[in-house]
Amino acid sequence: MMARRNRETTRRTGRRGGRALFGVACAFGLAALTPLQAQAAPMQSVGYGTLPNEGLYPGKTSCSGQYHQPNVPGGATKTAVWAGRTITLRYFYSRGCGSYARIDNAPRGCAAHSNRLAGSSIVWVLETVDPGIDYAYTKVINNLDGRKSKAVLFCNDQRLAETAWF
Repeated sequence: MMARRNRETTRRTGRRGGRALFGVACAFGLAALTPLQAQAAPMQSVGYGTLPNEGLYPGKTSCSGQYHQPNVPGGATKTAVWAGRTITLRYFYSRGCGSYARIDNAPRGCAAHSNRLAGSSIVWVLETVDPGIDYAYTKVINNLDGRKSKAVLFCNDQRLAETAWF
C-alpha cells in the first residue's frame, strides 16, 4: 500500500514538475520573442569627445531643455524621401553646450550625423535607428568658441540631407 502511494505521488509531482518546467520554458520563449527596448548605436570619429559636453546626450547636459533650432542658412530642418518615407532631419543648438542632430520617421539603416570642423578635418558623431523605433539623435557636438557644426542624414551610407554649417 505504501509503495503504491509513493508511486502515485511521484507520478503527480512528476507531472506537476513537467508542467512547471514547460511553463518556465514557454515564459522564456515568449520573453525571447518580445522586443527589448531599443538602444541607439552611437559611433564617432577620432577626436570626438575631447571638448566639454561631447559624449553626452542633450538631456544629460546642463543645457537640457535649452536647445532650439537656430537660424541656419537654408533652414535647421530638412526632409528627404527614402524607402517610401519622408524623413525629417533637425539641427538643434544651445549656446552653452553645442549642438546635436535628430531624425524622425526613419527606417533602419538610417543615421543622424553631427559634424564639426576641426581645422582642416571633420570630427563627427552618429546615431543609428534601431529596431522598434523610427528616430535617432546624436550626442552633443561642441561647436562653441567659433567652431562650426552641421547635421546630416544618411541612409544605407548615402547622404540624403544636410544643413548648412552653423
